[in-house]
Amino acid sequence: MMNVSLRNLLTSALVMTGVLFFASCSKNDSSNSGKARFQVALTDDPGDFKAVYIDVQDVNINYTDSDDDGWESLPGVKTGMYNLLTLVNDKDTVLADAYINTGVVKEIRLVLGEDNFVVTNDGDSIRLQTPSGQSSGVKLKLNSTVAADVLYKLVLDFDVAKSIHEAGNAGKYMLKPVIRGFMEAQGGSIKGVVAPDSVTTAVLAISGVDTVASTYTDNGNYLIKGIDAGTYSLHFIPTDTTFSTAVKDGVTVTLGQVTTVDTLRLQ
Repeated sequence: MMNVSLRNLLTSALVMTGVLFFASCSKNDSSNSGKARFQVALTDDPGDFKAVYIDVQDVNINYTDSDDDGWESLPGVKTGMYNLLTLVNDKDTVLADAYINTGVVKEIRLVLGEDNFVVTNDGDSIRLQTPSGQSSGVKLKLNSTVAADVLYKLVLDFDVAKSIHEAGNAGKYMLKPVIRGFMEAQGGSIKGVVAPDSVTTAVLAISGVDTVASTYTDNGNYLIKGIDAGTYSLHFIPTDTTFSTAVKDGVTVTLGQVTTVDTLRLQ
C-alpha cells in the first residue's frame, strides 16, 4: 500500500513540475505543423562610428523569380531603431520569428525607413541620406529550400564600413546598404503521437540530466523543434495521474530533419 501511495505521490510531483515548467517557458508547435519556422537575425561588421542606427520597417520574402511581384511580409517583424554597433562579435538580434510555407525562398528584402543616422566619434548625430532606389528595400538572393517542421535562421550581416559613405559635402553621409545573408538549419525536430489523445501529456526531450526542450500534446500530437543533433530520451508525463509516466530512449535527431517517433500508448 505504501509503494502505491509513494508512486502516486511521485507521479503527481512530476506532473506539477511539468505543468509549472511548461506554463513558464514552452509553447506547443502542433498548430504550425507542416510549416517551416523561419528566424531573421541582424548582425554587423563594425565601422568607424560611435553608433549607427537603422530604421527597420519590414522584412519580406519572395518564393517567385520576380523582383517586382510575389513579396510577402513576415508576420511579427520587430520594427524600430537598431544600433548596429551593438551587434558585433557574433552578437545578433532577431528581427522576425515566423512560420512560413515550405518551398524555395528565392529572395529576402529588408525594408528601411527614413530615420537612419550615425553618431560620429565627435558625438555629432548626422542623418543618413538614402538613394531613392533603396526605397523599395535591400534585396538579397537566397534560393534556399525550407522544409516542414524545421527551424531555420537567416543572419543578415550588415557591413557598416562598406554601407556608409561620406557625401560630397563635408559632414554628410550616404547610406547604401551592403548586406551579406547566410541561412542554416537550427538542429532538427521530433514529432509523434501519444494515445489516448484525450489525455494531455507533457513531453520532455532530455539529454543526460538536462531538459533540452519540451511541449504538451495537442489532440495526441506533439512537435518539438530546433533541437541540436544528438540522441535524447523522451519523457512523457500525463496530466491525468491514473496513467503512468513513460520514457522512450535512443531518439536520434539529425540536423535539418524531422525524427518521427512511434506512437506511445499510455498505460
